[in-house]
Amino acid sequence: MKIDLTDTTSSKINKALVQARRAIGTPAVGMVLTLVIVTDEENAYDALKAASEASREHPSRKLVVIKRVSRSPRDRAKARLDAEVRVGTDAGTGETVVLRLYGEVIDHAQSVVLPLLLPDAPVVVWWPVNAPLDPAKEPLGALAQRRVTDSYAAEEPVKELVARAAAYTPGDTDLSWARITPWRSMLAAALDQVACDVTAVEVEGEEFNPSCELLAMWLADRLKVPVKRTGSAGPGLTAVRMESSCGPIVLDRADGSLATLSIKGQPDRAVALKRRETAELIAEELRRLDPDEIYASALRFGVHRLSDGGDIAPDKAEATPAKKAPAKKAAAK
Repeated sequence: MKIDLTDTTSSKINKALVQARRAIGTPAVGMVLTLVIVTDEENAYDALKAASEASREHPSRKLVVIKRVSRSPRDRAKARLDAEVRVGTDAGTGETVVLRLYGEVIDHAQSVVLPLLLPDAPVVVWWPVNAPLDPAKEPLGALAQRRVTDSYAAEEPVKELVARAAAYTPGDTDLSWARITPWRSMLAAALDQVACDVTAVEVEGEEFNPSCELLAMWLADRLKVPVKRTGSAGPGLTAVRMESSCGPIVLDRADGSLATLSIKGQPDRAVALKRRETAELIAEELRRLDPDEIYASALRFGVHRLSDGGDIAPDKAEATPAKKAPAKKAAAK
């Protein structure tokens, strides 16, 4: 069921939600969170489609905030709120409210959203594009326990990671981090199978893909070894090569779907590493609402330390400064 409201208020939207639920015979709907999607008109359809698919796993109230650009000074001075309420099969699992903000109300989106949040339920804010530099200080972001951005959608993804590290607040996360979850799981499982010391790592992937940098920073941060970032034609991440005291360990994915895990002394194994859709990534992020300390640690490691593949973590650099030069040679092999 759909209800269109023009030049409306948050109070009228809440009444429309109650009316719609009663009309379809479901006055009580079990929803576990409120997902606020802040986007533009161009990306609203894809973002809402992904959120609706993710709602099958996480029934939620989805609030889509679209800030419409006014062309003339007169329009910019006039505040208006239009809404589209969707309940039932039109909203996936849960409820959907599409909010279109015009004029001065654009600068006060939080006052529109706040009365529509589910009581006593977590709030997640997702910016599919054009995320603020400091999500936690943005008025809508301040309402949320989790703030989801996507550095892959930025014009300069690597610089975006630097900005995210500088402004990080517990609760921030990035879909580019969720994209590498299968890689992190597979690499951790591979290292559990061998009793070897890793001495150097190379992460290969397409340019301008921040997931490659995040994976490289995670490996450098956890293993305390030199990590080199190299480019490829893609798609996405294509390979991780680790030099160890037992020989090379390689996870290679050339086609974006099926990867090969090679460990010296063991037969090669084919593993599924398919590139996932946005709906799967959002569903993963909604599974946890506590701060991701591993993401924070990897992000703060620093992209610049991967530039030549030679730098190592601060604690190791301070403890063994004389070994820094040989470590660079090991990373270059």
